[in-house]
Amino acid sequence: MDLATVMDRLAVDEVVTRYAVAVDDGDWTAYRALFTDDGRADYRGAGGVEGPAAEVADWLAETMRPFPVRQHLIVNRRVRLREVDGYPGDRADVQADYVSPMRLESGDGFLAGGRYAFGLARGDDGWRLRSVAVREKWRRAAALRAAE
Repeated sequence: MDLATVMDRLAVDEVVTRYAVAVDDGDWTAYRALFTDDGRADYRGAGGVEGPAAEVADWLAETMRPFPVRQHLIVNRRVRLREVDGYPGDRADVQADYVSPMRLESGDGFLAGGRYAFGLARGDDGWRLRSVAVREKWRRAAALRAAE
């Protein structure tokens, strides 16, 4: 594996991490900035909506508002750089699993898990998301209390 491929893989992984942090922190400006101009997000696989990333960010802002505590861990990342004539191209795909606890002010909440499919493109400003699709595999109601 050459240095350029390693650098691309690290940069792609960083975008996925920044995505998780933006959602967990409710930083919808940062969320929007992660996407290409034509980027789309699809949360239908978890009971949500699909559409242009900017519009989905508005939906997420409203949907996540009742959950002051949220943290999702994105794990088992499988990065695939698409090749062009044997060389890394400007597209990448990532499949990754997630576990996500979310808690209401009351302490009630849920724990969910599933899989993401990320599509990325490299542009003049680096790697950005072209698409995000979420497929929830399971959800459990839980009383999630804050640490004391």
